[in-house]
Amino acid sequence: MNQNNEQNDASMSINDWQAQQVIDLQMSMAHLELTVERLDEVIARQDKDIQTLQRQLQLIYKQVESQDTEGGIAPFDIMADKPPHY
Repeated sequence: MNQNNEQNDASMSINDWQAQQVIDLQMSMAHLELTVERLDEVIARQDKDIQTLQRQLQLIYKQVESQDTEGGIAPFDIMADKPPHY
């Protein structure tokens, strides 16, 4: 009878250990799912920001290309623009 109790205790501890492993895996999965959701939100926001920055950069390029060099900023000439102390 004592040997039967020991077997029941051993099987209970194995079952408890397996149940704890399942719980640990479920907790890890929940944590990973939350992390993936957060990363997805960050990536979506960054993609939107990049698209906005690309549009702004295109507008700046168009403005620079449409400017008149005579009416706007003259191109830099290293020989003509020497500081007076040279």
